[in-house]
Amino acid sequence: MEYFTHLLILFAIYAILGLSLNLVMGYSGQFSLAHAAFYGIGAYTTAILTTQYNWNFFLAMVFGVFSAFLSSALIGVILSKFKGDYYTLGSLGFNVIIFATMLNWQSLTRGPLGIPGIPRPELFGIDFSINFNFLMLTAVSLLFVYLISQYTADSSFGRALKAIREDEQAISVFGYNTHHFKLAIFVIGAGLAAIAGSLFAAYITFIDPTTFHVNESVFLWSIIILGGLGNLRGSLLGALFLILLPEILRFVGFPNEIAAQTRFGIYGLLLVIFMLYKPQGLLGEYKL
Repeated sequence: MEYFTHLLILFAIYAILGLSLNLVMGYSGQFSLAHAAFYGIGAYTTAILTTQYNWNFFLAMVFGVFSAFLSSALIGVILSKFKGDYYTLGSLGFNVIIFATMLNWQSLTRGPLGIPGIPRPELFGIDFSINFNFLMLTAVSLLFVYLISQYTADSSFGRALKAIREDEQAISVFGYNTHHFKLAIFVIGAGLAAIAGSLFAAYITFIDPTTFHVNESVFLWSIIILGGLGNLRGSLLGALFLILLPEILRFVGFPNEIAAQTRFGIYGLLLVIFMLYKPQGLLGEYKL
């Protein structure tokens, strides 16, 4: 039971990340590789405030979201000057900068040693050190993020984002300031990613920079591309598939000497085959 609870918690965290990135990529067409950075900003802000300053977890989470808002607004203004591949490379550069900061600012982040002993939250007498209770917390957070994402997608703001994705020049002719729309959704996506970071830090009770490397951003791309760009339910499905598939492969009886490499190879092969025959993803509205 604990094992399945653990998997569901991870699913909820990565589903939040998938939803937040899909708003940026799937709805506005901004191919950002910076999402793991905002995930890390939320995690590190919560970890530092709860361990070094004894802040309440929920207050630390709010501050983590605010930190992601601020940093994404600053980098978003810079990235707005780029388009296409240059935008993606610029976002990659930001992720590398944040990773390097986490790794080298040892007086604050403890560098490669990471931050241990992050406390689990407690609220109204509910002890979230019990995994089932923590699952309820992540489930409520996922529902909250999903409702925000759905409201955003269904609003006139969301419809404008889709129009920008399809033809930015055309919609700008009608007087829309596309830069403002793209910056706004970039900031919203970053703040939602920070929520996942706070939950991850409190759940694992330890973080280090390797979790927030650019490889994590690529994994998040995989979630939303597999699930379907521009479809929020696809983000949930993609997260579920990519969290469960490696665990399912653990139960296949490969020889111990090659088990890890074989599982990894099959995992990659299945993704390649899927993308060949279903390039728009499971529920995608458009493909790259």
